[in-house]
Amino acid sequence: MAPAASSITPSPPFPVAQWAMEALERLWSAGHAAYLVGGVVRDGSLGRQTGDGVPDLATSALPDEVLRLFPGGGYENRFGTVLYGTRPKEVEITTFRRDHRYGDHRRPDEVTFTDSIEEDLVRRDFTINAIAWGRAAGSGEAKMVDPTGGQADMALRRLRAVGDPDVRFDEDALRLVRAARIAAQVGFAIEDGTLAAMKRHSGDVRYVAAERVGQELGRMLRAAPPSAAFRILAATDLLQPLFPELAAQRGVPQDKLPGHDLWDHCLAALDAAAVIAPSDERLRMAALLHDIGKPATFADGHFVGHDAEGARMAGALLNRVAYPSRDADHVVRLIANHMFSYEPAWSDAAVRRFMRRVGVDLVDDLMLLRMADNVGSGVPAEAGHLPELRERVEEQRRSNAPLALADLAVDGHDLLRELGREPGPWLGALLDRLLESVVADPSRNTAERLLADARAWSA
Repeated sequence: MAPAASSITPSPPFPVAQWAMEALERLWSAGHAAYLVGGVVRDGSLGRQTGDGVPDLATSALPDEVLRLFPGGGYENRFGTVLYGTRPKEVEITTFRRDHRYGDHRRPDEVTFTDSIEEDLVRRDFTINAIAWGRAAGSGEAKMVDPTGGQADMALRRLRAVGDPDVRFDEDALRLVRAARIAAQVGFAIEDGTLAAMKRHSGDVRYVAAERVGQELGRMLRAAPPSAAFRILAATDLLQPLFPELAAQRGVPQDKLPGHDLWDHCLAALDAAAVIAPSDERLRMAALLHDIGKPATFADGHFVGHDAEGARMAGALLNRVAYPSRDADHVVRLIANHMFSYEPAWSDAAVRRFMRRVGVDLVDDLMLLRMADNVGSGVPAEAGHLPELRERVEEQRRSNAPLALADLAVDGHDLLRELGREPGPWLGALLDRLLESVVADPSRNTAERLLADARAWSA
């Protein structure tokens, strides 16, 4: 099949990382056809910065020859993909191939190699991902190869499956999730036939490994606006099988913005978080999930305890999709504490107790989450006296107020020596009581005073 005429051909070198161009040059110099393929071509053609994954190259060179040309590379999968380089300067190099039956709805049962870039491209998921840029063997001219009309779809801002969408989604159910994510990332509409097929195959996402869903979830959060992908999941019946906890929010009444249910509120908070702190993915995740406990606690128009239930549910969801544990813990803590209520009448000691209760490391992000929650509720971001609370928190930081056990003028060893007792649960309880005393009155944080209190309280 002859390549389609190019309407978006960039002048070489293609806008891609230098190490990817160097890998192409090495393959070309050895007499092989080699092309950039997939997202790197799509995003480069659209003038977008590629942020997802490693640049993909496709070549006529067989895997053994690729390994010979790229010593130190290694097989990435059983289909002959070679991963070369070290992070972040990596490339994936795959021999042109044909795929055969997909028995598990995720991976082909068998692949055979071909010398045709066109055959390699027509097996791919979406037309905008089925464009290549590079050179045929022996050619001195780099050009676009577009056998499925991907460039025309780009011009129409349309995401369309290659060939029969039912076949594409039946082959690989991950493509259902990728369709929502890619359409959101590039701001394209999904072509009607592709959209209808997504609905028909929505139940097939049960074949997708949970950790792959988690990877796509993270990428969805980085779209602009991040709510776009989740609205597509809802519209295509994918939300329920993927994230039933989120689907349960649809239709739950919310006494906030007129016409908005709980689902709309959480998506508005998510979009606000992306504006408030553009580089903070954990904040976006917390905004998406902050009210996840409301459907389970809804009674008589109230959501009593939804913060604690939401923290539990968010932890389970994030664990299910293999979200990084440190980030998951941070998100869960934000959700558990997001219902704080500040009053200007708080004493300085009350501000310190607030900081200690939620965690000094969490306070700033917690206020950012409240800002996003406010916007999603239709009130000003800084409502609830947030600027005043922020300044009072900073004042306590500047004063080096004791807020953690490490800030005490004594430690466990000092108490053991002073009291002549063996270690036990009493020690942690006593340290906590001493800390509470200095949080209430920082002037008490001297070794003499704390040891005296320890003696008195242990008598």
